[in-house]
Amino acid sequence: MIAITGATGHLGRNVIDQLLKNISASEIVAVVRNKEKATTLQALGVQIREADYLNKEALINAFQGVQKVLLISSNDLNDRFTQHKNVVDAAKNSGVEQIVYTGVHMKNAENSVLKDFMADHFQTDEYIKASGLNYTLLQHNLYADVLPMFLGEQVLETGIFFPAGNGKVPFALRREMGEAAANVLSSDDHKNKVYHISSSESVDFETIASTLSDLSGKTVNYTNADLEHFEAALKGVGLPEEIIGMSIGFATAMKHNDFDVPGNDLEKLLGRKPASIEQALEELFINN
Repeated sequence: MIAITGATGHLGRNVIDQLLKNISASEIVAVVRNKEKATTLQALGVQIREADYLNKEALINAFQGVQKVLLISSNDLNDRFTQHKNVVDAAKNSGVEQIVYTGVHMKNAENSVLKDFMADHFQTDEYIKASGLNYTLLQHNLYADVLPMFLGEQVLETGIFFPAGNGKVPFALRREMGEAAANVLSSDDHKNKVYHISSSESVDFETIASTLSDLSGKTVNYTNADLEHFEAALKGVGLPEEIIGMSIGFATAMKHNDFDVPGNDLEKLLGRKPASIEQALEELFINN
């Protein structure tokens, strides 16, 4: 059996939908914080077990009879490493054979403005390696799916106002990252391996603006905003300080090319080329 943590989130659900193409629903365990949010999964025949990352005993119970666990990194930033550690410890205690973790891949991590924000991912990687469990580390680059959040839903009308300079990112679609994870879980060929999950082509925001213009038939300009005006704009729409700080941090990291690490691992795990930036932008902004 294969257990998916965070199963009702976007990535978790993507992974389960892909797994269902290859294995029986009865072989999938969805580990969720709230069973009421998993009714659609239960209707498909997926096993639902309730546990959260802060309750190790509940996690131990949830992993009974499970051979593989997908640990999807927590979106609760309060001591995230301890949450991940609880999952790893529970998996080991329950006799799980392999753990797959969705972490982060970036360069210049030690010097990045996001160093502290990303540190628990790297701690988790090292803890898993030292756990004695078989592992697969899926180190994700940035989802293309974050672009509507950073650029705004009305970007085709407003243009791009974002302080990322000429920095480049090999954005990839979250659903394809989920498919890659499902392929890893469906095979026994990926034990004790590390994969860098990204597109093979990096793009800057000038290219994104130009591509959106071509796709929409509208003129979408890119304004490389300065941080002061960008922060004021976010405050103007009422965003909380923590969201503003996170947006500025990611924009600054992109500007410094901290995420500019394209690669071919995603293509290898999918068995085909992932969606191009044109296809991703069409999916996210034109057909959505």
